[in-house]
Amino acid sequence: MHDLDGFIVMVTGASTGLGRAVAVESARRGAKAVVVNYASSRDEAERTAELVRGHGAEPVLAQGDVADDGDCRRIVEAAVRFGRVDALFNNAGTTKFAPRHDDLDAVGADDFLRLYAVNVVGPFQMVRAARSLLEAEGRPAGLSAAVVMTASIAGVTGIGSSVPYAASKGALNTMTLSLARALAPRIRVNAVCPGFIDTPWFGKGMPEASIERMRAGVVASTPLKAASTAEDIAEAAVFFASPASRHVTGETLLVDAGTHLGFASLSMR
Repeated sequence: MHDLDGFIVMVTGASTGLGRAVAVESARRGAKAVVVNYASSRDEAERTAELVRGHGAEPVLAQGDVADDGDCRRIVEAAVRFGRVDALFNNAGTTKFAPRHDDLDAVGADDFLRLYAVNVVGPFQMVRAARSLLEAEGRPAGLSAAVVMTASIAGVTGIGSSVPYAASKGALNTMTLSLARALAPRIRVNAVCPGFIDTPWFGKGMPEASIERMRAGVVASTPLKAASTAEDIAEAAVFFASPASRHVTGETLLVDAGTHLGFASLSMR
């Protein structure tokens, strides 16, 4: 399946987890080049690059923190030599773990500002920096460039690792709608909203026994009885970059094994 044949792809936060999976999936599906952004872990980014190269695509490493506008512009410069960007995956994100949402002292203004800087302002800055390359000529007639946001079920249901995190992902979903209107018809903008993803990111600071209990709880509580992997989510994200979604923009897709259904009203008895 080479539906991204010849694509120039850019993935922020691609050193590990979902970002790595998106970069590798893009390469597997025929991308010509993948810009692999990372904030700090060059060794992990090199591993992503190796996997991308193994699928026949050219990896280009680009270090930078998306919260910094200058860094965003430098990340985009890594793709200038290709003349265009066909798909920008705004995947970089961060959180503050404070799962007891009723503990309002567990988070503060600095947490909100940092999370919004990375999770909301960062994607906006990346789109702004990459706009001319996203609008550049060179792709097949009738095919718009694609921006794909990594949002979260937290932005739809208000659950998640903390109140600032859920709020930032809700803002990202709203921004997806705004940019889809503003940038059409030359750029499509959509978002994937994962639930639990079985990666180390979800277990930061937790003992292995707690991670196992969390994983088992996810499997038990989701309608599809599954703990999603990064690869599961990556396939949905790459769909938004592919020609199969060429008539889709301003959409948020929940990819959570049905977790959100637990927040719907119970059936009438």
